[in-house]
Amino acid sequence: MNTRTVSLHILFLFLLLHLIDSLHTLDQNNTMKDGDVLISQARKFALGFFSPGNSSLRYVGIWYYGQLERTVVWVANRENPVNHTSGVLAFDHYGNLVIRDNIGDLPIWSTNISSLTSNNSATAQLLDSGNLVLIHDLSKEVIWQSFDYPTDTFLPSMKLGLDRRTGLNRFLTSWKSEDDPAPGSYSYRFEPTGYPQGFLYKGRAPYYRGGPTIQYPHGVDRAMPHDFNYIIRVVRNATEVSISYSASTISRYVLQEPGSLKYFMWHDEEQRWSEFGHYPKEQCDYYKNCGPNSNCDANTADQLDCTCLPGFEPTSPAEWYLRDGSGGCKRRRGASMCQSGEGFVKVQGVKLPDTSTVHVNISLSLKECEQECLRDCNCTAYSSADKSMGENGCLKWFGDIVDTREFSNLGQDLYVRVDAIDLARHRKSTLVKKAMVATILVSAVVLLLLGSLIYCLRLKRKRDRNARNHLSRVTTISAYVDKIACLKDLDSEGRRKTDIPVFDFGTIAVATCNFSSANELGHGGFGSVYKGVMNDRTEIAVKRLSKYSGQGNEEFKNEVKLIAKLQHRNLVKILGCCIEEDEKLIIYEYLPNKSLDSLLFVGTWHRSMLCKASFL
Repeated sequence: MNTRTVSLHILFLFLLLHLIDSLHTLDQNNTMKDGDVLISQARKFALGFFSPGNSSLRYVGIWYYGQLERTVVWVANRENPVNHTSGVLAFDHYGNLVIRDNIGDLPIWSTNISSLTSNNSATAQLLDSGNLVLIHDLSKEVIWQSFDYPTDTFLPSMKLGLDRRTGLNRFLTSWKSEDDPAPGSYSYRFEPTGYPQGFLYKGRAPYYRGGPTIQYPHGVDRAMPHDFNYIIRVVRNATEVSISYSASTISRYVLQEPGSLKYFMWHDEEQRWSEFGHYPKEQCDYYKNCGPNSNCDANTADQLDCTCLPGFEPTSPAEWYLRDGSGGCKRRRGASMCQSGEGFVKVQGVKLPDTSTVHVNISLSLKECEQECLRDCNCTAYSSADKSMGENGCLKWFGDIVDTREFSNLGQDLYVRVDAIDLARHRKSTLVKKAMVATILVSAVVLLLLGSLIYCLRLKRKRDRNARNHLSRVTTISAYVDKIACLKDLDSEGRRKTDIPVFDFGTIAVATCNFSSANELGHGGFGSVYKGVMNDRTEIAVKRLSKYSGQGNEEFKNEVKLIAKLQHRNLVKILGCCIEEDEKLIIYEYLPNKSLDSLLFVGTWHRSMLCKASFL
């Protein structure tokens, strides 16, 4: 046999031994040994033997495929590990999937499907959801699935709760430790009695209650990604009572020691898990932290976080004084609660009390629920079933009201029964609060209006003062010699030859309505002419030289000097001028019976002036 043939045989044997690595199904003709891996079709999950933490014991489990750090989501033989690497996963002759220690013949774990016979055959398939299913070869029905026997992890599309047809109750149990996946002290169950709700137990004692409505992951502490889509689905019918969820990203709930239900999301870019929330996380989360008929508020840092519900008083005032509210509250003495004018007080924004024993009627409105509760003297409180349903659905409590807490973001309104005296007291208190709120709002509005009025008056006074200042700043050229030296025109003895009033630019702007187009009389190559009215009702015509006319200070000075010298009854009378920064204005008397702009534009005005001057 040549070298090439030997190599081909070795390659064939290698492929045969590891063929299971590329498969997502296992049938009765195959056996999976320690070291082999079953991979889901889209390569999202893997199944095989592993050792947790620092343990050397071997378990069959399911984990996320392709992650650097193995994250196990399900363990088959969590109470019966294999002591060495000789374990195998295979089908027995009844069609059950079993784990055997290669040394012994007895299985240490089995799917234990009692309805199978020796004539039955099945195939195991690992789905991309992380669910290991056994499919009957003939009927193609799922006859067993790992999702029905969860360990510590709650995955999308997995159900927790009761299957009424089979009696199977699916719940989470924590690992004992990171090295031991055996059931720990804590379990999380979706309880079907009353109105279904989630419970975290320590042993058999309730440790934390999730409440009847869950709209977001438990205890979300961080902002979710903008494209995150999370949907809770609760089923309550004749065949099952269950809760499940779906998420747009890779995520999982994990129940960990010591008693914490955590929600994780996978960051693909960073290749790591991030915790987005957990419960319980504060004192009010613990079951019955404040005892019956009380409300727990975690925001009262400097005070006792327990308060009695309306119509109740502390069971033990001494313990209450010592900041111990575990004893809860009792009805006030002398309270008459049956057909004696009693009513209900609304407690806003709370996690509804324990619903294990409530009476449920989904078809009733909130008003009908109130009437039913009022007719029954034993009814202590009522609420709508779920605020996402609007004000529909009816929950009625009888006896003590247990495990209520402030829940401002996701809370609902609870209506607590009180006697006529407490009802009147709370109505009066409500009216006083409303009056206080109304007084504060009215005062705020009045102050706002008063402040606005004062501001407007001050603004008006300032504008009027500025306008008066503009009008009062009219003076002669001699007073502005330093400011506009270009208009200085003195004789050899220092006497003034001209005495032309100089106007402030603001004064002219006010007179012409800020040079509005409605006041424009005409325009030409050097600027525009505007009609204006002074404060004393004098009508004026203002020639405003364009900034782009090309006429500089010298030309403007000469023009003003010339007009000032040529004051004559046959000429348009000049009333003054203005120079401020780039603005150059000449103010004339207004001629209502002739076109002033014909004298002020192009060359006509200059020719007319010069012509008249030659006859002086």
